[in-house]
Amino acid sequence: MVHKLFLGDYSYSSWSLRAWLQFRRFDIPVQIELVDFMRAGVAEQMAAMVPARTVPTLVTDDGAVIWDSLAIAEELNDRHPKAGLWPADPALRALSRGLAAEMHSSFGTLRELCPMNLRAAYSETPVPDGLQADLARLEVLWGHALDKSGGPWLCGDYSVADAFYAPVAARIAGYALPVSDKARAYVDGHLADPAFRRWRAMGLARGETLPWYDRDYPQTDWPGPVPRPARPVETGTAENTACPYSGDPITHLLETEGRIFGFCNAFCRDKTVNDPDAWPQFVALRDGTPTK
Repeated sequence: MVHKLFLGDYSYSSWSLRAWLQFRRFDIPVQIELVDFMRAGVAEQMAAMVPARTVPTLVTDDGAVIWDSLAIAEELNDRHPKAGLWPADPALRALSRGLAAEMHSSFGTLRELCPMNLRAAYSETPVPDGLQADLARLEVLWGHALDKSGGPWLCGDYSVADAFYAPVAARIAGYALPVSDKARAYVDGHLADPAFRRWRAMGLARGETLPWYDRDYPQTDWPGPVPRPARPVETGTAENTACPYSGDPITHLLETEGRIFGFCNAFCRDKTVNDPDAWPQFVALRDGTPTK
């Protein structure tokens, strides 16, 4: 049996992103189960996972149910002590825990006014006093941590604290919120992180646009790295016969830079179309010796 992680919509569920990064960034095996925000209430869909009623929820390999992101982090650290979720250095570990805990309990105005939306980006956003206060607090926290650790992540190497602030970085970038150059560089690090890029690519490939997350602000292009051009195609001769992710026979095709590659289903193809360089298996296929 393997851990099972229940997640919400990739494009909108910020707490789901935090939990998913804890597994993917630290190479902890997990089975993903998606909760469809359009199908029914989250609590209704989670009814069998007592006492959980929200996403993310983790059901461990021995059946324990954990329904809080910070609790998930601590439990994973106990069960996978060599994964490195928290820094090894005691002072940096304490700092990382403090940073994650404040994110867990604070920044209410930022959450309310700028919900995570990885399907849209805005060129300007109103910044009332409460939102400015949240941004000022982030400047203090991030500046202190980066000065103390030397970066590039808050506590040196990537830790739970960075997983917790990844959706904050997405909000700052997506809403063009004003921050210092140091904070902007930290935000850019998240946008360029391959794991974050894979999450966003999956969100663009799966799920619907939920209009209640949209804001009536001037829109612009997503501020992260510009993906390499790729598009789905219906016909052509693929360079590979097996999907780079599952190893199953190919049924769906994409074209990139004049070359055609195959995948075992539409989701595998579409997540790759959305950001080809974010997927190590595909990059190895594309840039290595093609599978015949």
